[in-house]
Amino acid sequence: MELSIIIVNYNVPFFLEQCLCSVREAIGNINAEVIVVDNHSSNQSLAYLEPLFPWVQFIANTENLGFAKANNQAVAIAKGEYCLFLNPDTLVAEDCFEQCLGFLRAHQNAGGLGIRMIDGSGQFLPESKRAFPSAITAFYKLVGLSALFPKSRLFNKYSLGYLNPNENQVVDVLAGAFFMVSSKILAAVGSFDERFFMYAEDIDLSYRIQQAGFTNYYFSGATMIHFKGESTRKGSLNYVLLFYNAMRVFVIKNYKGKSARVFSFFIQVAIIVRGGVSLLNQLIKRFSQYLFSGLTAKKNQPQQVFALANTEEFNELSNFLTKAGIEMTSLKQVLPNTNNFHLSTQKTTLIFCQGPNFSWKQVIAQTEKWGNNSISLRFHAKNSQSIIGSDSKETSGESMVNSSPF
Repeated sequence: MELSIIIVNYNVPFFLEQCLCSVREAIGNINAEVIVVDNHSSNQSLAYLEPLFPWVQFIANTENLGFAKANNQAVAIAKGEYCLFLNPDTLVAEDCFEQCLGFLRAHQNAGGLGIRMIDGSGQFLPESKRAFPSAITAFYKLVGLSALFPKSRLFNKYSLGYLNPNENQVVDVLAGAFFMVSSKILAAVGSFDERFFMYAEDIDLSYRIQQAGFTNYYFSGATMIHFKGESTRKGSLNYVLLFYNAMRVFVIKNYKGKSARVFSFFIQVAIIVRGGVSLLNQLIKRFSQYLFSGLTAKKNQPQQVFALANTEEFNELSNFLTKAGIEMTSLKQVLPNTNNFHLSTQKTTLIFCQGPNFSWKQVIAQTEKWGNNSISLRFHAKNSQSIIGSDSKETSGESMVNSSPF
């Protein structure tokens, strides 16, 4: 067994469906197993997914054990030479795993491997490569200097904004959304620390791998889509509390002396400030929705819906929408190799229809090409039962099975 792919699911069955469709294509040329641990989803995720993917090994938890503990359940039974921790809200290219395994085997000092990530609107995700956090980087992030100077070696060291995202890099921290590591190294340093319920467990594992003398790599030769925010919205108060408390656990565990005390102080300040901002944003958003509800509903209706698809995939999408009871008389086909087509100033939805004639690798490339704030991108694998998409990493995405997302 070359590779064990481990995915933890919590209430995102349709995003996971599309993820598994892409994974199925990516393991075509390698000996791999896929293990999905469901953390007691409340929406019948397994009842939906198990019949669709009989080749996947599903583990059903009777309570939400958290990200670290659920991953470790799968590690305990994994048989692969390498393990890949993969988020359910991701899409990978057909050659992704082969490329990553080849890179790791060519670098004997390699510890963990992460790859280039973009969000559902085609924007590069800076957390694809990170440095270990420190008190000063926390301060720069808290006061907004890292956002003002994203490519600064001084102000944005945590996200390594000064490093070229299109080149391979030696980095400190790998993202838990795609974290590939050899099973031997996991056995030597230990898997995820179960003191972390969610967030920072990837920082901690990256730290232990590096402390053991191995090198963590950011591999730019593979790009994937990570929608983000599907289990916990990034801007929510719950996210603030989970993220910064996880950072505090990491600091207490790994840092000592004055630096640890200073860092802990900034984390406490961050919880107060970010929590207050989150509550204020929620209040403003609710008030705006109430005040402009009619206008917003009208504004959000797209005037154009395109399907980037070959004829076979387009016909399959049309049948899917018809079976779902959705009349899409405005749906227009655009061939994947079309260099340009007319987009009006009105809101546009673009559906990528993956299939034998339009690969996931092409879909990911087209996501970067067309992604911007004025176009809503949606994704549909051939013969799948859902369509998914996310316009912002700050909010939960949309999925459709039997009702229209447009």
